[in-house]
Amino acid sequence: MIYLDSALVEEAQTAVAMGWVKGITTNPTLLNKSNLSPEVCLKQLTAISPGELYYQLCATDFAGMIAEAKKVQEIIGDKLVIKIPATELGFRVTAHLSLSINCSVTAIYSPAQAAIASAAGAKYAIAYVNRATRLLGDGLALVRQMAEILKDSETEILAASLKSSEEAAATLQAGANHLTVPMSILNEMAAHELSEKTVAEFFNNGIGISY
Repeated sequence: MIYLDSALVEEAQTAVAMGWVKGITTNPTLLNKSNLSPEVCLKQLTAISPGELYYQLCATDFAGMIAEAKKVQEIIGDKLVIKIPATELGFRVTAHLSLSINCSVTAIYSPAQAAIASAAGAKYAIAYVNRATRLLGDGLALVRQMAEILKDSETEILAASLKSSEEAAATLQAGANHLTVPMSILNEMAAHELSEKTVAEFFNNGIGISY
């Protein structure tokens, strides 16, 4: 599936109207770009999203993370996927919350972390592909390694931090199950200059049914 990576209500409306965007991912940085409070923003995004809506926990201790997850569950309901950082604490929280809430482990940078995310019950393991390329040298290799680790599990790979349509396609070829991208990349993925040229030729040379 392909998700919009944004917390802007206007972008969400535009993306969902495309018909092939299946959900929305957010994070604290994206929510901060909205002129709405997090609560109001999430309520509006819940109403817009055709499927899952991701929210990343901001609390920094076990009890706080659990309480925050329960609070946001009241706002988003069944569409909620909690994003939990790939840390020792985060994996403990995932193991606890995954019994009752769909969880994703975010900012994974090693296949070993993907294995732990799966063992903790995460529905998704999130790889920051472009950032991993910059920090580790090859984000696509990370996705391939994660796909090998997770191939017999129920945990799927969601690829984020994608900077071009080419990188998005390569990430799927590397084994990612899902993508989340900003509005600019959604538009880029749907378009190609040769497609536009070919359609224009058909239009100029052809004939259709009157309506």
